[in-house]
Amino acid sequence: MILDPNALLAGTVRGDHKVVASLIPQNARVLDVGSADGALLDLLVRERQVDGRGIELSKEGVNNCVARGLSAIQGDADTDLTDYPDQAFDVAILSQTLQATREPKKVMSELLRIGKQVVVSIPNFAHWRNRVQLLLRGRMPVTKYLPYEWYDTPNIHFCSLRDFVDLCKELDADVEKAVALSAQGNKIPINAPWWVWNIVAEQAVFLLKRD
Repeated sequence: MILDPNALLAGTVRGDHKVVASLIPQNARVLDVGSADGALLDLLVRERQVDGRGIELSKEGVNNCVARGLSAIQGDADTDLTDYPDQAFDVAILSQTLQATREPKKVMSELLRIGKQVVVSIPNFAHWRNRVQLLLRGRMPVTKYLPYEWYDTPNIHFCSLRDFVDLCKELDADVEKAVALSAQGNKIPINAPWWVWNIVAEQAVFLLKRD
């Protein structure tokens, strides 16, 4: 998971984390891939009483998880998910991490194998502000939600919400629920086709399942 440089003050809960938590059943067995400092996993343990496990690339992130009393190991989503058996978890979560993986399609396929359900949250690189910056300035967009310059961004694969939905179709994954969000994590209160959300949403959370 990419740590948000504009994270909210300690003690508050991010809007996208609240949406993710609302999709997780009580007492579920959960794997949080890219668990970062453990904020999401901690929320799930407290509010949903999940049996949670975290996997995080950075040693610092793992240490932060352990400091919270969480179960987490150091690992790489691109290489280490193959070690988990089929449907080992009720829910596998990938929060704001997919764009930083080297092989997003492979990672998604592994998540759909490991989890009976999969929850994924992603930033939307096709948001209208990004489009305007690219059109008018002719440079890679830098926004409050995506504050990195092109040369120091941890994001490897830039995708839109529409791209992600197409990837789900390729993987035969059903989108059981999707929530479009602002940069602050507030739900966008409109029912609209994907091309509209693909313009106005800065991020989204998806609940997936593959039969």
